[in-house]
Amino acid sequence: MVLKALFLAWGDLARPRIFGVVALGVGLTLLLFVGLQALIFWAAGHFAPESLTLPWIGTVPLAPALSWSSLLLFPLMSIFLMAPVAAGFSGLFAERVSEAVEETHYPASKGLPVDFWDGLWESLAVMGAVILVTLVTLLLTPLLGPLASLLFYGGNGWLLGREFFQMAARRHLHEPQATELRRSLSVQATALGVLIALLLTVPVLNVVVPVLAAAGFTHLYHISASRPRDRRG
Repeated sequence: MVLKALFLAWGDLARPRIFGVVALGVGLTLLLFVGLQALIFWAAGHFAPESLTLPWIGTVPLAPALSWSSLLLFPLMSIFLMAPVAAGFSGLFAERVSEAVEETHYPASKGLPVDFWDGLWESLAVMGAVILVTLVTLLLTPLLGPLASLLFYGGNGWLLGREFFQMAARRHLHEPQATELRRSLSVQATALGVLIALLLTVPVLNVVVPVLAAAGFTHLYHISASRPRDRRG
């Protein structure tokens, strides 16, 4: 069920309507990371001492060195920040992606749009939780060792699965019913969330994963629904 949903979502990325969302998502994601990198580059050069005197070495130009070395952070930002970016962008992309997926694969069971602001605020809350999980994982890595990766992927997988499945289900159900269905399918939603979290740590590929997640969880909802749930109410 989970792999089928992910496989169908991969195929959807090439569809014209969804590809347009992919292009928008890639552009916004790259713009965000370039902006963060530029901010770090500027801060390192502006606030760090201009030079540092070291024994036996002499004077080292510290500020320029820190500014240019900060460029090495770009791949790390891509790995650790893509999960919260995916959670945040879900409020922007999920509706458009879900609508396109349902029109293509499930025309007899199209849902109603979720209020944009409700989805956005919920996405921001989950984004904050994902950032917290990421920070806790980084802080505990020296203590947990290899187990830190289990915390990172397990925690983010659960949070992403919760967010994306809830948004897909709320197109068809009122929030209490959507929450009940999500809880009954928590294993499947978390499993797909963990796969999404794994893909989010793959450089270059991860920029399309937020859209892939929205499509995948739309498929998971329709595949797993035991009976038609075409309209909320």
